[in-house]
Amino acid sequence: MNKPKDRIILASSSPYRKELLSRILEGFGTISPDIDETPFPDEEPIELVARLAQQKALAIAVSHPEALVIGSDQVCVLNNQIVGKPGTMDKAIEQLKACSGQTVTFYTSLCVTTGQDASQETTVVATKVHFRQLTDKEITAYLEKEQPLNCAGSFKCEGLGIVLFEAIESKDPTALIGLPLIALATRLREFGVKLI
Repeated sequence: MNKPKDRIILASSSPYRKELLSRILEGFGTISPDIDETPFPDEEPIELVARLAQQKALAIAVSHPEALVIGSDQVCVLNNQIVGKPGTMDKAIEQLKACSGQTVTFYTSLCVTTGQDASQETTVVATKVHFRQLTDKEITAYLEKEQPLNCAGSFKCEGLGIVLFEAIESKDPTALIGLPLIALATRLREFGVKLI
């Protein structure tokens, strides 16, 4: 079964997720889900990303019951604290200084569902990013060049950000960019979508 474009929807406004999905799927639509992403009190990062992926997918699936909907979310965690998108250059400098010489864990979630699918199976992929020791000059030069102010952790691993690291540990290299394609391909095949 090969679903037409309007039958697979990415529940996201992220250009990164859209680009990733286009690597394995030729036709799909995108709709930005309107959900509250505020963490619950004492909610663990893994629980948060799993819940948000489900909520994003379900928010779209309710109004598009015939579609196959893909929801995803990601959090960056340093020393048991969630690190958000910096938004400003000062905050980005602060984040990268905190990450310097540290290991940061990214949790990327995935939920694929339909409006008629009672089960909400969600996958969470962990990626460990080992930062090398960064100088203030390197941090400033990197941020001025790449401007990753809309990226959790203040870097783009698919760009120049890769030079900030000593190592990356993950079962799926695309999870760090924002959408775990290995897990997604598995789920799409389970729904009968032909990818090759």
